[in-house]
Amino acid sequence: MKQRKITILLSVIIIVLSSIATAIGIFSNEGSGPFEYKSIHGETILIWGKGVYKNMSAELAPQGIAQDFVTLFLAIPVLLVSLIFALKRSIRGLFVYTGVIAYLFVTYLFYLAMGTYSFLFLIYVILLGSTAASLILGMISLGNIDLTGKLKSQAPFKTAGSFLIFNGIAITLLWLGRIVPPLIDGTIYPKGLDHYTTMIVQGFDLALLLPLSIISGSLLYKKTEAGILLGIIYMVFLSILMTSLTAKIIYMGILGQNIIPVVFIIPIIMFTAYGFTFGLIRNLRLS
Repeated sequence: MKQRKITILLSVIIIVLSSIATAIGIFSNEGSGPFEYKSIHGETILIWGKGVYKNMSAELAPQGIAQDFVTLFLAIPVLLVSLIFALKRSIRGLFVYTGVIAYLFVTYLFYLAMGTYSFLFLIYVILLGSTAASLILGMISLGNIDLTGKLKSQAPFKTAGSFLIFNGIAITLLWLGRIVPPLIDGTIYPKGLDHYTTMIVQGFDLALLLPLSIISGSLLYKKTEAGILLGIIYMVFLSILMTSLTAKIIYMGILGQNIIPVVFIIPIIMFTAYGFTFGLIRNLRLS
């Protein structure tokens, strides 16, 4: 009962604060508009100049706004609905809830590390801590269930596991393709570093998220207890993450930026992730 109350309290904090943060991210518009800034690397960067993301580059700030739309209008409603089912002891609801929490945890990890300092800093701090605690509690609750007995034999665990392995390897190669060539030719700094301190997205992906995708996929392929736990949570997380990436790409296209070929690749990954998510969750036994 105590864990149940903590889960409810944390969820309320997450829903309220993430709603506030995303609404501010979407609708704040103060500032004089875009301006140029010379980075420490001698590169001229176009800065967004408006709203809470005004000090971020004109390439990344719109991506933050697009992700706020997905968080506000998809992730938060799904979190609320899945929480209701999870509190009714629905294993499907608990998996979806934990997967959405994983998405929010990663989202505010990146916002806290990469977003330029603003009055939302402490909100990001609270959101990161709350989602981390909720993620741990969700995984503990799922870990107390005999998951191998809950997943039906017709569930697409082998193909879903293979997909997660492929996702981890493919994105790893993509990021290394940006990072390694400058190291080889001596220029050191990759294109797109802009005025940020380091390659934060690529760093967290390569160190944490992509290895986890490969490990989760490998264990899910073998239908192990840990594989079912990590694999389904990761698939829910990946579905919403790819939705946010698709939204980012669309927004960048509207602003006139080149979105070829990612406008075709990312939606394919998104729809594939959703397909496996539904396939895995549908094949969970209810009792």
